[in-house]
Parts: sequence; structure tokens; C-alpha cells
Amino acid sequence: MDNSNLTILIAEDEDDIRELVSFHLRKEGYNTLEADNGLTALSLFEKESVDLMILDIMMPVMNGFELLEKVRATSEIPVIFLTARAEEQDKIKGLGLGADDYVSKPFSVMEMVSRVQAQLRRYINYSNKEQKNILCNGDLSLNLTDYSVSKNSQILELNPKEFKLLKMFMENVSVVYTKKQLYEAVWDDLYWGDDNTIMVHISHLREKIEDNAKSPTYIKTIRGIGYRMEKINV
Repeated sequence: MDNSNLTILIAEDEDDIRELVSFHLRKEGYNTLEADNGLTALSLFEKESVDLMILDIMMPVMNGFELLEKVRATSEIPVIFLTARAEEQDKIKGLGLGADDYVSKPFSVMEMVSRVQAQLRRYINYSNKEQKNILCNGDLSLNLTDYSVSKNSQILELNPKEFKLLKMFMENVSVVYTKKQLYEAVWDDLYWGDDNTIMVHISHLREKIEDNAKSPTYIKTIRGIGYRMEKINV
């Protein structure tokens, strides 16, 4: 893992602790951002690309709990609480709000670095797995995990056959499929020359994914053969 591509935001109002953690993370190759209060940390989070956050709970202006709630509204990046508040109730609240780990002061800096590395490995592996389950072409996205389809981040309502057709096309962009191949793959039945069934479903699919179904961009008709999904560059 190339740490130089990863940025860690440390929100801690005690300068010596914040600078110590930042120093050791930079030694490991990470980029770091520092904030001495929750509001400054939130501003940095919104402006910069942050991969992990280390938060104190008791900070001026905005505390760690409040900051975490705002972060979790838009992001699932790992968050580690670093705090002197070691009461079980605080830990339960922090984890309940979406914290991934909890380190109590006083602490070992090297243990903190190890926890950061472990959380980033888990998050990056999970993100890579999620990306493999999403097919994209142009503005279209097909999620193989929750079986959803979206265009420009807007969910499209497809029936099961339309979803299977689109999945087949998006898994094999630029491949020409005959009507027979499409029918037998999607309907899981022998093809008896029922062109109308394929044509109707392709037409309905185009109405949902194309800007202009009469002049399709994604699914092209290959006259005398079948259909092909074009590769669309954004």
C-alpha cells in the first residue's frame, strides 16, 4: 500500500499530542492535516480528500461526537477516537455514532500507527471489493450487490428481465449479441425465433437508460445480427 496517496486528518486541541501523532504518521509516509478544534477539522474534511480521521472528543467550538455525526452524513472513511474520556458510556456513544476504533490517553504512538494501518487496510480492501461489484459505462452504473441501476446518480426502475439484459451488455461492452443469445441467456429458455419479445424489452430498456430512445447512444442495433452496447467515455 502506497501511504503517500493517503491523507489522515488529526483533530486534537492539545498541540503536543497532535504534533506527535502527525510526526510519526508522516514518518510512515502518510500525508497529514491538523486541526485544533472540531469546526476547523470539518472545514478541512470538506475541502480536502481525507482517508482517515483521528478525533479527540473534548475539543472547542465543536466536539468529536458532533464532528463525527457530520462526517458520517457523507462519508464512511475510518474514524479513530483518541481521548482521555475512557468511560464505557463514551465508548459506546462513539462507536454507536460510527467510530471504528477507540484509543484512550495515555497511549502508545506506535500502537496508534498500527491501528491506523489496520483500519486503512480494511477500508481500502472493502472499497476495492465494492468497486468490483459496480459496472459503469458513461453515466450508467449497475450495482451487482443491491441490484440497482442509476444514471447520473438517479435510480432507474428496471424489471428483472431489463436488469438482466443491461447486466449482460455492461459486462461485455462492445460485444455484439444475437437475439438468440440474448433470449437464451436472459429468459433461460430455448429460442424459437421470438424476435418480438427481445425487441419489446430492448425498446423499454432504451426508454429508461437513453436520453433519446429513438436515437440510442448506449444500445445500438446491429442490423441483421442483434445488439451491442457502445463504450461511452465521460
